[in-house]
Amino acid sequence: MDSLLSRPISIFTEGSPNPNSMKFVVNFELVPAGLSFDYAEPGDALLDGKASPLAVSLFGFEFVRRVFIAGNFITVTKDDATDWDDVLFEVKFFLKQYFEEKKPVFAQRTMDANTTRLDVDSETVQKIKAVLDQYVRPAVESDGGAINFHSFDEPSGTVKVLLQGSCSGCPSSTLTLKAGIENLLTRLVPAVKQVEAEGV
Repeated sequence: MDSLLSRPISIFTEGSPNPNSMKFVVNFELVPAGLSFDYAEPGDALLDGKASPLAVSLFGFEFVRRVFIAGNFITVTKDDATDWDDVLFEVKFFLKQYFEEKKPVFAQRTMDANTTRLDVDSETVQKIKAVLDQYVRPAVESDGGAINFHSFDEPSGTVKVLLQGSCSGCPSSTLTLKAGIENLLTRLVPAVKQVEAEGV
């Protein structure tokens, strides 16, 4: 791990469909594939299973409203009153310094809680997850968000997904869900009849 962080740390930013969210991409992995952590308020960053000193620090900026960490990026959602032009450099500089000082992204107990995950899924759920992983996740992550499987109700054919990061509260996320994700899943997995977002 030390050798990974001893190389120069680069961070670049990407806008997202949600104008209040900005994606900060780093040149190393923050979270193992398939895992993501969403912090809708400062207290979330102290919870068992997702405690993150990095998220706590980011909430120290008074304009930060939400923090999302996945793969090799952090999506920061600001308040409506703040302009990204005024704070972008400050956040980027803070992150670069944070990683150069090798401060932890997650508390040890968070890493321990997320290293063993045993899923026993039905064949239909396996297919749904495969479609989400292969076709949907890369597109959603490129916009600074994440999509995670929540549940599948066999009788009604309803898939529930969790939209996180910049997708939370984004005006176009409902459209994406219905026009894109639902069409794809109903076509590729015949048992699926509709897709709904959980907790949006």
